[in-house]
Amino acid sequence: MKILMVCLGNICRSPLAEGILKAKLPKNFAVESAGTIAMHQGNAPDSRSIKVAKKHGLDISHQKSKHLKAEDLENFDLIFCMDKHNLQDVKDLASNENQVKKISLILENAEVPDPYYGTNEDFENVFQLLDKACERISREVVKL
Repeated sequence: MKILMVCLGNICRSPLAEGILKAKLPKNFAVESAGTIAMHQGNAPDSRSIKVAKKHGLDISHQKSKHLKAEDLENFDLIFCMDKHNLQDVKDLASNENQVKKISLILENAEVPDPYYGTNEDFENVFQLLDKACERISREVVKL
C-alpha cells in the first residue's frame, strides 16, 4: 500500500505526517509526502519540523519537498490532506471518481493548522495532532 501526505509547501505538516506514519507502519507500506505548490521543491523540511520530530525520536531531515502531480493520484492508494484548501486542490487534480475516493482530510472533520508562521509550541501541537491521526490510520490500514 502507498500513502501520500499533502500540505501546501511540503516542508512543515506533511513531512511530519510522513515520518510519523512511516514509524507506525510495517516496512512493506510506502509513505511519502508532497505539496500543492512547488515553491519549496527540493528543500528539506522546515528546521522546526525536523527539531520536533527529533524530539520524538524521528529523523525527517533526509526528506525533500516535492510538488504534487496528477499522476500521484493514480499511483497512491490513500491521500491525506492537512486542510480543506489542500483537500480541494488535490481533488481538483483528480481525473475520475476512483481518484477522488482516495482523498480525505487526515483529521476527521478538522484541519491541521499550518505552523509555518507560528512558534515551536505550534509545531509541537501539530506533531501531537498528526501522531494521533497516524495512530488511527495505521490501525485501519494494517487491518486491510
